[in-house]
Amino acid sequence: MLSIIQAAGWPIWPLIACSILALALVFERFVALKTARVAPPQLLNEALAVSAKGLPPGDVVQQLAQNSVLGEVLASGLRTLHAHPSASEEELRAAVEGAGRAAAHQLEKYLSALATIASAAPLLGLLGTVIGMIEIFGSQGASQTTGGGDPAQLARGISIALYNTAFGLIVAIPALIFWRYFRARIDEYLLTLELSAEQFVRHLGRLRK
Repeated sequence: MLSIIQAAGWPIWPLIACSILALALVFERFVALKTARVAPPQLLNEALAVSAKGLPPGDVVQQLAQNSVLGEVLASGLRTLHAHPSASEEELRAAVEGAGRAAAHQLEKYLSALATIASAAPLLGLLGTVIGMIEIFGSQGASQTTGGGDPAQLARGISIALYNTAFGLIVAIPALIFWRYFRARIDEYLLTLELSAEQFVRHLGRLRK
């Protein structure tokens, strides 16, 4: 591996940094986007059951908010009723929608950085390719003036061009795949949050009456 890095020259170092950053982002998103952290399957039913006969106490609401992202969205409606018992259904809906927008922002965290790496890595590889081609033409120019080419310089230019092109694609393709995977997963979570919040707001509207 070290010999490859040496053959690829300095242009490969930005690609190595991008690969390390992409790996860290993918690992972080896998942990953050676990179902138990975002939208546990039975949480809505549990929240409906707890608030079926009246508003739960504040410590129960706090526990719900700390449970998951969905729990925070549902808890925002209960907090609004605690603060304003006569709040209208529109006010409850506005509070839950605000929490939903904050949740969406939290779920999409670092996703744009992963997309940027997927887009920039091929360009960094192309930069290395261009630098390698410059070294190749530089060695050819030297051969015309001195009457003999430098095979080592020619080989180095080819190595820089090919290794950087390949490494740029090696970084970009997995980053793009994971970005699309996380994007689809987040869209599915957002739909779940939206449907659950709508059902809970209607429940809170009946509870308020």
